[in-house]
Amino acid sequence: MPKLYIPVLAGTTRDQRKSIFAARLVAEIGNTFDDVEAEVIDPLDYNFPGDGNDPEGKDPRYTAVTERAQGFFIVTPEYNHGYPGSLKRMLDSELKNYIHKPVAFAGVSSGPWGGVRAIEQLVGTVREMGMVSTFTDMNFPKVGQLFDDDGTLQDEAYREHVKAAWTELIWMSKVLKAGRDGEIGGA
Repeated sequence: MPKLYIPVLAGTTRDQRKSIFAARLVAEIGNTFDDVEAEVIDPLDYNFPGDGNDPEGKDPRYTAVTERAQGFFIVTPEYNHGYPGSLKRMLDSELKNYIHKPVAFAGVSSGPWGGVRAIEQLVGTVREMGMVSTFTDMNFPKVGQLFDDDGTLQDEAYREHVKAAWTELIWMSKVLKAGRDGEIGGA
C-alpha cells in the first residue's frame, strides 16, 4: 500500500508566528510513521486572492495538495478566541477535495489553553466542508516556553501527545480512503 499523504496545514501568515514551530514538529513526527508522508503546507508559499471557492481564488499548487491528500492535520494559533483569517481563506479555496477526508487539529497559544477555542470553531467549519474531525486534539499552550527561538521543543513529553493524535488520524485516513475507494458499501 502506498504511503498516506497527509499535509500539515500551518494556520497563519503572521510574521511573528510561533505556531510554525508546532507545525514543523507535527510534520516531523508524522514522518516517523512508516505509512505516512507528511509535509508542512505554509500559506505564505501560496496565493489565495479574493474570497470563497471561485476559480480565480484558487492556487493550483494548493489544489494539487488537497487532491492528493488522504487527510489533513491543521495546526492553528488562536488569535482573539478564534482562528486566523488566512487559514479560513486557504480552507475556503477548495471544497470538493475535502469531502470524506479526516482532519486532526493542533491548537497553539501564548496562554494556558493551547488554542482550544480556535479548534472548537474549526470543527463546525470543516464539517461544513465535508471533512471528518478526529477526537484526539493536540494543544500547545504557552508556545513561547515550549519552543526556543530556533524552534527546538523544550518538553519532549509533547512528542507522545502528537503521536497519539497521528495514530487516530492515520486510522481514520485509512478507513475513509477505503470508503472513498468503494471498498466499503454504502448504507
